[in-house]
Amino acid sequence: MKPKSTGDLALIKKMNTAIVLDAVIQYAPLSRAQISEKTGLNKATVSNLVQDLIDRHLVQEIGPGASSGGRKPTLLLFHEKTGYAVGIDLGVNYIKGILADLSGNVIEELSIKLKPVHTGNVLEHLSAIIQSLIQRAPDSEYGVVGIGIGVPGIVDDDGVILFAPNMKWRQVELKRQLEERFSLPVTIDNEANAGAQGEQKYGAGQHIANQIYVSVGIGIGTGIILNGELYKGSSGFSGELGHLSIQYDGKPCSCGNNGCWELYASENALLEQGAELGFDSLEDLLQAAEAGNDEVRELFYRIGSLLGAGIANIVNVFNPSAVIIGNRMSRAAEWIAPALQQSVDRRTLSYHREKLDLLFAELKDQAAVRGAAYYAISHFISKIKSV
Repeated sequence: MKPKSTGDLALIKKMNTAIVLDAVIQYAPLSRAQISEKTGLNKATVSNLVQDLIDRHLVQEIGPGASSGGRKPTLLLFHEKTGYAVGIDLGVNYIKGILADLSGNVIEELSIKLKPVHTGNVLEHLSAIIQSLIQRAPDSEYGVVGIGIGVPGIVDDDGVILFAPNMKWRQVELKRQLEERFSLPVTIDNEANAGAQGEQKYGAGQHIANQIYVSVGIGIGTGIILNGELYKGSSGFSGELGHLSIQYDGKPCSCGNNGCWELYASENALLEQGAELGFDSLEDLLQAAEAGNDEVRELFYRIGSLLGAGIANIVNVFNPSAVIIGNRMSRAAEWIAPALQQSVDRRTLSYHREKLDLLFAELKDQAAVRGAAYYAISHFISKIKSV
């Protein structure tokens, strides 16, 4: 038999290293013997690969575990503090940023409110928040490994924001500009996709294979996860379900359509109607509802009903196990949930509704920023596996 070439052996080592690192990330704390059992790799191979990962500061020994009769095994843990990632949720009227360790735990967070301004001002504020988070990172082996950003618009594979209707942005080369400024890898995706990833990785969506994340902010976006994977469509632009037409000859939308769902069921729709009652922020409306204001509670009920109407369409199309409502309107769960549930119950097919869970984001309005950080972490882990 012809011996394997050096290239073949190097590739096999990379693949096995990735398998071992994945096992540690997923199952830690665990021993070398347990890694061998879970992966099928022999103990000598596992021992060598683990030592390599320890030398690279990606895995650490944390002391002895329970003995099954012999010598106590040494337990291993993913070295989550060996690097950090910046996550950004770039909203229409806010910027939210976090610094996270490599397990996605939030170390620092910053946020600012935005007024409708031109692109340049937004980029200045965005860069300032990123710079501040980078400066706050503790000393570590790998430092800040990357930046992930969720944006309310259509993003191509090159990180160009092709169209963000509620921000009035077109053809903004955000990835290129930020990589040039910070000399770090930048990953950009639609904010709802980032929210879906955040909830699937760290929140209510864990262990749910088929789920739809509905981001309800100034607009409405959706992140679609099918068979455990983010579905992005043939061009990478899926999820713009906020622009489903729910009224044929309805109000004009900034996207160019008429009667879009987000015109009737978003935070913006809530604020437009809230202004007629003398309120100008979601926070004020939530306080009024809590205080017993019947007009405000009725307003939340109407928004919940319309939100449910759109969600019913999504359920009838995708038949998911769960729909998760996130972003800022998830803070109004107490006031919109009853109407939302009634609307979905009334409008969905009984077969689709039977095993459906309607959930609110466990991470609340942090789902997208946590998902954005996960993009940067995932990019780094993938890169480190190939070294």
